[in-house]
Amino acid sequence: MTRQTSILLLLFFCSLAFGQEKLPVEYFDNIKKADAHYQSKDYKKAAFSFSSAFKSNGWKGTPNDRWNAACCWSLAKIPDSAFFNLFRLANKMQFTDINRLITDTDLNSLHADKRWQTLLEVVQKNKDSSEVNFNKPVVRQLDSIFIDDQKYRMKMEEIEKNTYLSAEQKSKEQQAIWHIISTKDAINLVKVKAIIDKYGWLGPDEIGYQGNSTLFLVIQHSDQVTQEKYLPLMREAVKNKKASGADLALLEDRILLGQGKKQIYGSQLSMDSRTGQYFLSPIEDEINVNKRRAEVGLEPIEEYVKHWGIKYKMADSYVSESSSPVRISIIIVSVIFVFLLSLLLYWLIKKRKNKKADQTADTVLDNNN
Repeated sequence: MTRQTSILLLLFFCSLAFGQEKLPVEYFDNIKKADAHYQSKDYKKAAFSFSSAFKSNGWKGTPNDRWNAACCWSLAKIPDSAFFNLFRLANKMQFTDINRLITDTDLNSLHADKRWQTLLEVVQKNKDSSEVNFNKPVVRQLDSIFIDDQKYRMKMEEIEKNTYLSAEQKSKEQQAIWHIISTKDAINLVKVKAIIDKYGWLGPDEIGYQGNSTLFLVIQHSDQVTQEKYLPLMREAVKNKKASGADLALLEDRILLGQGKKQIYGSQLSMDSRTGQYFLSPIEDEINVNKRRAEVGLEPIEEYVKHWGIKYKMADSYVSESSSPVRISIIIVSVIFVFLLSLLLYWLIKKRKNKKADQTADTVLDNNN
């Protein structure tokens, strides 16, 4: 199912196949229901909601929704439907992300099924076909780096979702995982620096979307000095269509927060250590954040934060009074009132002048008489 890691890594994935097709309102309504059921762990209802969404669109769905449907069927322990969606992805949409297939823990219940190996072979074949002109040695190295980068972060999510662990147990296990993550990140950074220093920032046409995203991920997970060092290079890569504008936005935000400034795209969250709840880190010019997000291909912030259980409400200090519907109504009424008052004053002044003119005329007549 769509989680933090997949949101950050696979923005490009949602645009494949049906990304440009207009979907019916009913489709989106059912997708929202599916997400709500998933969050409440009612995986069977979530899966059926995905099916309703596909039915409303002639049994077509976006690749990302197909993936999420498969995850829900897997978690609901209904493997036939899970494999149906996964094979549809593999055979009709030429799905290539074998690492995502291997690492997503929502699909763990399928691993023992004999169809799993067949699925892996189909996806691997798709991947090989799409990478004919790729720098294969670098792709293989980045595949390995990607798994190291994501595997333990997904384990962190598993621990967080485990309702059987006490807060103390969760903290202890998470600390152990973070130690592994820190070690892996340091090793991955050395490897990625070597790749970038030798080849520059390689684009999707050279190492694929996942390889390209892996470069970003490792830099994103590095220290502040390294992030700032490679920021100009990534900006240039975006200009040359060798990197994602959405990925760059995330790196820009992380660097700004590291410098003690406000982020500009609203991509970075913080956690309240007392409650364990996520909240948005401060945003510069928050009233225009969705405009900036749209420019780099990010979804509206209201939808983005839902993935972390946040109901977005713009900070009062950033709310422009002129943008408030009530404020606008008051301004309109005030303008009309001033206009009418001006007309009334104009009419009174004109009437007074006319009266004075009439009095002057009467005086002249009296003198002539």
